[in-house]
Amino acid sequence: EDFLNLIFKAMMKDSLNSSHPVSSAVRSSEQIEEMFDALSYIKGASLLLMLKHYLTKDVFQAGIEVYLHNHKYGSARSDDLWDSMNEITNGTLDVKTLMKTWILHKGFPLVTVVRQGKNISVQQEKFLYHMETENWTSDTSYLWHIPLTYITSSCNFTHCTNAYLLDQKSGM
Repeated sequence: EDFLNLIFKAMMKDSLNSSHPVSSAVRSSEQIEEMFDALSYIKGASLLLMLKHYLTKDVFQAGIEVYLHNHKYGSARSDDLWDSMNEITNGTLDVKTLMKTWILHKGFPLVTVVRQGKNISVQQEKFLYHMETENWTSDTSYLWHIPLTYITSSCNFTHCTNAYLLDQKSGM
């Protein structure tokens, strides 16, 4: 419950145009200090939970083990974690491409789901809680790779989860 409250606070901050990406290039020690705030940590943790759910616990755990083994006693970059996950998925999913859409963009998407009979359509756009005109930038190019999971009437959440990767502005 506490983590969920932190997520909502981080999302509120991330929904402002003055937000910042989880990962970005830095040029000074002040910029480094600015990066390590609650938004970076909570959003980062949420993204890892999203990835774990999408890949499944076992695949995610195997990716973490490869990452830790490959970088023990050394330093690493965020790409190294995604590369380790890609080793485990054997090219079935480009984890690096998926995650870069989340860590290099500020903010998060609003996903709209519309049901028409038996058909479902989904659409994404950047969510902004409050438009700050002095900091406003056009974000029409923002596109997230959004892992969506769903169930149908023929199965329940614990036994049969289907997945869909929304990697365009809209999909079916």
